[in-house]
Amino acid sequence: NIAMAAQMTDSHRRFLQVLMSHGIMEGSEARKLHRHCCEIHKVYYAHDKLDDFINTINVHLQPLFMQIRKGTSEDDGRVHYALVNLAETEITKMASDYTENELELFRKTMDLIILSENGFASSTEILNFTDQLKSKKMKKKEAEQVLKLFVEDKWLSERNGEYTLHTRCIMEMEQYILSNYQGVARKCNICHSLAIQSQVCETCGIGMHLPCVGKYFKAQSEPHCPHCNDFWPHEIP
Repeated sequence: NIAMAAQMTDSHRRFLQVLMSHGIMEGSEARKLHRHCCEIHKVYYAHDKLDDFINTINVHLQPLFMQIRKGTSEDDGRVHYALVNLAETEITKMASDYTENELELFRKTMDLIILSENGFASSTEILNFTDQLKSKKMKKKEAEQVLKLFVEDKWLSERNGEYTLHTRCIMEMEQYILSNYQGVARKCNICHSLAIQSQVCETCGIGMHLPCVGKYFKAQSEPHCPHCNDFWPHEIP
């Protein structure tokens, strides 16, 4: 496989280094970075070949159990690239960065988000759990700081006191979530990747990402479920 792949050059190494420091990058940023890396190292730059460029890096990352993945933001449907770790489940990976009770708070938050109707958990809901942590109780003030940290580290994102899983977290944890929340965690009926913020059909229970809902129903005056054809009762984003 490695023999077949294009050679890794300094332009690839620089791209990987920058992505590593960001963890995740929006598509347009990644395209700019691709161009920049090729120009700095004076290698041939093809504007439509970012995925091939990344593929070369991925072949060389294989033995390290890492991969640059392409995924979509649930907020706006934009493409992102994230460096993910395939060797460890993220919860083990997080274990090196957080204490036991911080991890427990994260798991609780994840439960609330995934079991919620719309893929969000309010800070009030989350903070209500702080005195029920098994490992070590946490003061609410302390818990608020920990939530801030999860947002900074791109495990959670927050809007007006409501928390959801960050795009990077979803890309990295998809397998973990699907296997640990069987029957609850859904794949989007349109793009087939994990859907946390979604609308769900009240009849057959399929779910769709909000950006996918918007795209799918764009041309339909009367929205019907793509799976069971029943009327789609939600507001179309």
